[in-house]
Amino acid sequence: MNRGLLYAFTAYFLWGVFPLYWKQIHYIPAIEIIAHRIVWAFVFVSFVVWIKKDWRKLLFTINNSKVLLTFLITGMLLFINWLVYVWAVNAGFIVETSLGYFINPLVSVLLGVIFLNERLRIGQWIPVGIATLGVIYLTISYGSLPWIGLTLALSFGIYGLLKKTASLNSLQGFTLEIGFLFIPALVYIVFIELDSQGGFLSGTASDKFLLLCTGIATGLPLLLFGAAARRVPLSSLGFLQYIAPTLQFLIGVLIYGEAFTTNRLIGFGLIWIALGFYSADSLRNRRKTVAI
Repeated sequence: MNRGLLYAFTAYFLWGVFPLYWKQIHYIPAIEIIAHRIVWAFVFVSFVVWIKKDWRKLLFTINNSKVLLTFLITGMLLFINWLVYVWAVNAGFIVETSLGYFINPLVSVLLGVIFLNERLRIGQWIPVGIATLGVIYLTISYGSLPWIGLTLALSFGIYGLLKKTASLNSLQGFTLEIGFLFIPALVYIVFIELDSQGGFLSGTASDKFLLLCTGIATGLPLLLFGAAARRVPLSSLGFLQYIAPTLQFLIGVLIYGEAFTTNRLIGFGLIWIALGFYSADSLRNRRKTVAI
């Protein structure tokens, strides 16, 4: 395995086992966990940016209102995604979170069609249609929209769409967008700790350690993914991205005993079939491109 594939595999593996991490502090409110995640992630990535002497371009963006607005929006999307994800994991909906990341690639394809005027091949429309049937079936069987999965897929899909057209690299962009969230998150933590409602000062040594490490847990896979993206073909990353939701799904069912009914099997099965079609078409198209 070359270095790029190792970086990509490690990043997706870490994202895949995140539920195990958040479950260790499930008794702390999700909003408080996210506040700590924002604060310590900002500290971590700021240190990395300082080590790489990458502050100059970030400072230059202060005078560019369009760039600032873009990353303010991506920061809010990231906050929504993180909050829903951590809440869902700790509330016992890990399987539903995996649904969001299984359908995310197909949501991204649709967003590209709608906002970037991208054209889909027949081999891409077929999986989109099959996945849509899967979501419709799950909606009917649940009696309501699978809002957790859809919120995660849409928030991360729109996040990716905005990042695709942004002028900063992944590290610079992440530092800026999380920088917008840093002050509100820090104020919130200080407020609840002064009000004796926070879980950091009154928590155990283990709680303190896990909350402090949320910054590294957030920043490390991001840096690994950024390094992998420069070394690994996009088609390879496309296949590897299913590692994370697959691990989340298995953790939810096998470790935490979440129900996986026949209705869920049918709905997820349609989505897995769609992903199989999508991956096969992407691989076939890449081989044709290389041959040309």
